[in-house]
Amino acid sequence: MTDNELLLALSMLFDKKLKPLENRLKTIELTLENDIKPRLQNIEACYTSTYDRYKNSVEGYETMQVDVEIMKKVIAEHGEKLQKLA
Repeated sequence: MTDNELLLALSMLFDKKLKPLENRLKTIELTLENDIKPRLQNIEACYTSTYDRYKNSVEGYETMQVDVEIMKKVIAEHGEKLQKLA
């Protein structure tokens, strides 16, 4: 067998062995592109919109907390005044 024939035989053997790997790789790439990537983008969009909603409403929660603390004090004071009147 000549060197060229040997190289050709090796090349054909490699092609035969690598073909299933190429097919699997192509399947993986298609799955990533058509299935996984759109799903990740959807998850990201949901997360981002939820984050934005919560981030924008935090100030409102803090304001409500201050208002509730003030209301507690006023109610307690009014309770004391009502007790003294009774």
